[in-house]
Amino acid sequence: MPDIGLPELLIILVVVLVLFGPGRLAGIGGALGQAIREFRQGVGAEAENKPPTSTESDPHYQESIN
Repeated sequence: MPDIGLPELLIILVVVLVLFGPGRLAGIGGALGQAIREFRQGVGAEAENKPPTSTESDPHYQESIN
């Protein structure tokens, strides 16, 4: 399968711009950015709520690394 280069990306951008128009394209970009931001916040919150693994809470493990 051939790689997509710069000329192909420019053609795709022009076609999308013609189909949606500049105003709607800006709205789509803003919604996409907000969705990505919310996804990252959700992933970060999930990592914070994760309980510690057994090795992190084991006092014998803590003694062995000190």
